[in-house]
Amino acid sequence: MNLDKITKIVEKLENHEKRIQELENLLSNKNYQPKTQLEFSSFYYTKDPKTDIQKILIICYFLENTSGMSSFNAKDIEQGFREVKEIVPNNINYNVIKNIEKGFLMETKEKKDKLKAWNITRKGEIYVENDLR
Repeated sequence: MNLDKITKIVEKLENHEKRIQELENLLSNKNYQPKTQLEFSSFYYTKDPKTDIQKILIICYFLENTSGMSSFNAKDIEQGFREVKEIVPNNINYNVIKNIEKGFLMETKEKKDKLKAWNITRKGEIYVENDLR
């Protein structure tokens, strides 16, 4: 390996170390709130959902498209309600089924944590992106 390559590798490692240290400092701050939680609440309330069916769809959209989940289950949706400080519906599965009937969600072949799991459909994404219209 030539000296230029070694120098570039060392610079990259030093840059990564600096970024990791900054993240660790942020996470050790007691008042730090992860950006995704702030974004989630803001996103959720700008959509102004009226029904539990709409609320679940918005949570599912965020979980899949922003949080990077490949699928989600009832526990994930319940946690989403808690993050936006909404009352968790009595029967999440019933409202998921209603979203499936509308073509907004679909069941995955694989289970997640031994529970049924779902994905949002393109129709569901468009519905959320168009402010539930």
